[in-house]
Amino acid sequence: MTFRTRFFLASLAATLATLAVATALLSWSVRRTVSQRIEQGLVAEARVTAELLSRQPGITAARLDDQADTLGRLASARVTLIGPSGEVTGDSEVAATDLAALDNHGARPEVQAALQDGLGVARRYSATLRIDMLYVAVPVKNPGVPDLALVRLAMPLTEVQQQLAIVRNVAVAALLVGLVAAAAMAWMTSQMLATRLRAMADAARRYAAGDFTRPTRDTARDEIGTVARVLDDSVRELGQRAADRALLEAILGGMIEGVLVVNQYGRLQLVNAAARRMLKVMDEPEGRHYLEIVRHPDIAAQLGYALDGHASEGRELKLPQAPGATFVARAATAAAGEHRGAVLVLHDITDLRKADQIRRDFVANVSHELRTPLTAVRGYVEALMDGVEDAEQSRKFMETIARHTLRMERLVQDLLRLARLDAGQEPVERVACSVEALVAGVETELADVIDGRNLRITRSIAADAATLMGDPAKLHHVLRNLFENAANYSPEGGTIAVGAERTANRIVITVRDEGPGIPDADLTRVFERFYRVDKARARSGRDPGGTGLGLAIVKHLVELHGGTVTASNAAPKGARFTVTLPS
Repeated sequence: MTFRTRFFLASLAATLATLAVATALLSWSVRRTVSQRIEQGLVAEARVTAELLSRQPGITAARLDDQADTLGRLASARVTLIGPSGEVTGDSEVAATDLAALDNHGARPEVQAALQDGLGVARRYSATLRIDMLYVAVPVKNPGVPDLALVRLAMPLTEVQQQLAIVRNVAVAALLVGLVAAAAMAWMTSQMLATRLRAMADAARRYAAGDFTRPTRDTARDEIGTVARVLDDSVRELGQRAADRALLEAILGGMIEGVLVVNQYGRLQLVNAAARRMLKVMDEPEGRHYLEIVRHPDIAAQLGYALDGHASEGRELKLPQAPGATFVARAATAAAGEHRGAVLVLHDITDLRKADQIRRDFVANVSHELRTPLTAVRGYVEALMDGVEDAEQSRKFMETIARHTLRMERLVQDLLRLARLDAGQEPVERVACSVEALVAGVETELADVIDGRNLRITRSIAADAATLMGDPAKLHHVLRNLFENAANYSPEGGTIAVGAERTANRIVITVRDEGPGIPDADLTRVFERFYRVDKARARSGRDPGGTGLGLAIVKHLVELHGGTVTASNAAPKGARFTVTLPS
């Protein structure tokens, strides 16, 4: 059942009850008024009749009945003349010959009241006429008529009931008319009320959907209009707050810093996505104490200072939820009116620290790589300056100086190339490249090393992987470095296997040797700059040479082509490098 129907039925029921009570009260009042008026009229007629009889002297007993008949016709009521002893001496409704058969009226209530008080009124059932009657008796003072003491007028109550029935019918008709009018008014009122309520409901639905462009616009000054305006203002304010909060959450969600907002009791009010990620928060943290999420004494101290209104400097720390990560935590006081809280910002500086460590390692490695050949060059130069009589020894010194000078030159060239690759200054010229031709070119360039160590090269190049799009010079450098690395770690007479196959729309090239392989702990680090595997894994335990930058350059060149390079251990032994390039 709709609200409109319920309101209509309630209004109609209330109106019906009101009209019924009003009709009943009005009917009762009218009935009482009409009854009193009829009674007063009959009393007045009885007194007039008594006065007329008291002024007619010499009326004989035989003429009393005729007199009663005449008065009955004039009064439109039954007229009964009663003697001093209560006998009926005349009656307008009874023949003179039948008067003797009537009962004595001396004991009738109206007769006794008239004799005692001068007026008697009674309502009772008439045994003679067998209907309810209204009786009014009045004394008659006429000394000339000793047989007449009272005159009584009687009116059938049926006439009174008929008049009252008319009143009742009119009241019922008025009730029906009023009910119809009330139903119409209730229906129109419910219609107007339902229309206004529907407008409020539509506005509420729009507000719930986020549409605040159309207000309810109920300008009435009644309670519903007030509710509509208050609802509109409240919802608009809540909508603005929601929009502001959504904007704030969007801003905080886009931040790479972790942000936690706590109230004055230390309860979390807001935690952005970065903070959830840093702290490994899986469920909803809002409402919980921050110590349940961040169990760290430095953070607790910072938030305590901030909640007390004191400023604190950022602190570098590590969280148990994120092992290996480094953060800088800063807390500040946040106040809004009477409410006080604190904001904690977590800066993830792990990459910065790693970059700083890489920089330190890079400087240290470059210094080491340059210092070693420089020391050797300086030593041999000083020896030559002191004079060397043996020409053969002098020649060996010069060859050593030349070798170390070449090593420094290669190191500087590799460093410069890495710098260009980091700066994106090496463009890629993509042309169709034959994998067979690339491998053959590398074999030719490293023929001395391969033949000197009696190594064997095997090729397994699929027909659909024979050609790829790339920069020939850069791809040659990639394969040369991988071949050279495999040759350095392969045993005498070993085999270097080269393979190429197509997987989906990519070309996969593998270079595998039969050396000692790579320790699992080093597999993810072999592409770092200056990182080298233990020398004991090289042939004869000697330093394989090189600058330690080759695989780092390989990784940059492959990524420059949009590919990837990985290192793994082959079965039963040896290392395998896999290069995946777009075809």
